[in-house]
Amino acid sequence: MSTQPGRTVFCVKFQREMPGLDEPPFDGHPIGQRIFESVSKDAWKMWVEHMKMLMNEYRLNLGTKEAQEFLIEQMEKYFFGEGAALPPDFVAPSGH
Repeated sequence: MSTQPGRTVFCVKFQREMPGLDEPPFDGHPIGQRIFESVSKDAWKMWVEHMKMLMNEYRLNLGTKEAQEFLIEQMEKYFFGEGAALPPDFVAPSGH
């Protein structure tokens, strides 16, 4: 694996340089590479929480192609859609 420790990305969500993911999510899907290049670890954690909420709300079965495509579409909107960037005064809840 060619992971670069301490690698940073300009995060589309936070609009600043932040630590990036260690490897692209969704191996083989184009959105995985986009996320790897422009989504920080913190923004990814926020997405994972959001995704859990979506899965519960819509009772998604990730074994189905429809559910996977729905989540990828939601992820596309979440990171790259209109209004994807957080407001400048947003403060991340500290969950550490």
